[in-house]
Amino acid sequence: MNDKGQERDVYVAVADPTRRKLLRLLSEVEELPLHELTAQFQMGRTAVSKHLAILKEAGLVTDRKVGRETRYRLNAAPLSEIRDWVSHYEKFWQEKALLLKKLLEEE
Repeated sequence: MNDKGQERDVYVAVADPTRRKLLRLLSEVEELPLHELTAQFQMGRTAVSKHLAILKEAGLVTDRKVGRETRYRLNAAPLSEIRDWVSHYEKFWQEKALLLKKLLEEE
């Protein structure tokens, strides 16, 4: 939760390229510990942890403690909100492409 007591917006969470890369990395495996995620970036553990916290607030990442290690896992369900929003524009562009094709065939 952020300082207003609300979940972070999924769009805000995926707006940052570092967070998108974290999501991609987590989509490729069941879960990863923080040190393995940090090794994929040119930034420190604290910075990666802050990005993961934002993803967690948006519900995109879950974590669990295993001994002294924190392991992170992707929860892709909130991404359906983005998929649904983008699908509207996909239909828009498909219609425009069909119209362009029709116009080009008429010439």
